[in-house]
Amino acid sequence: MSTHPSRTARDGRPVPAPFTLASQAAVYEVRTLRTDAERAEAAALVQDRQSWLDQRGLRLPSPTDVPALFRNPQTRPAGLFEDGKLLACMVPEHSPRLGWGEGPCLYLGCVHTLPGQSDDITRLITLWASDLAAQLDLPLVRAETPAGYSLNAGPTAALLRRLTDMGWNVRGSGTGREGERVTRLELGAEDRPGLSALIACRVHELLDGTDDRSGL
Repeated sequence: MSTHPSRTARDGRPVPAPFTLASQAAVYEVRTLRTDAERAEAAALVQDRQSWLDQRGLRLPSPTDVPALFRNPQTRPAGLFEDGKLLACMVPEHSPRLGWGEGPCLYLGCVHTLPGQSDDITRLITLWASDLAAQLDLPLVRAETPAGYSLNAGPTAALLRRLTDMGWNVRGSGTGREGERVTRLELGAEDRPGLSALIACRVHELLDGTDDRSGL
């Protein structure tokens, strides 16, 4: 244990000054996918997720080629990593035109998680997104998830129950940005001091205000 630098040990030698341990790296990291290899990895994760859903009869039809979105650098996808392993990917945007919900928001598009993972991954994304929205002075996070024709039964209802337990609010259903049927979700922004010790955020175009996809 360190002592004050003016003190000395009994043998007369100076006692080392107090020191502070360098902060350890965060366990998780959310960062923009900068390379073709990272974007290809995200596209592969999406395809794995789609196959996982197909095997269980859970995937709903979509007119969008989602893997292609993640291969496109103009989309600026982001990924959640743990020790270099991609756990989830998404397309974060600052206040795009959604056709629902009033006012600015952080929008999370095309969120996909690695198959076979627990809800902890979605919970991490929830914590990160609400904190990032607060940093950006945005009141809300919005997202859309594919929906069946009933929000009160089947896999859709089970998913929504888990999301509402995490703090998301269901804002009904309707047509998504790409023409598919979706459930609309909102999450309040919340400043979470200390979260950076768990999740490092390196989505620079949003933090630096350079997301030129904004609908504002």
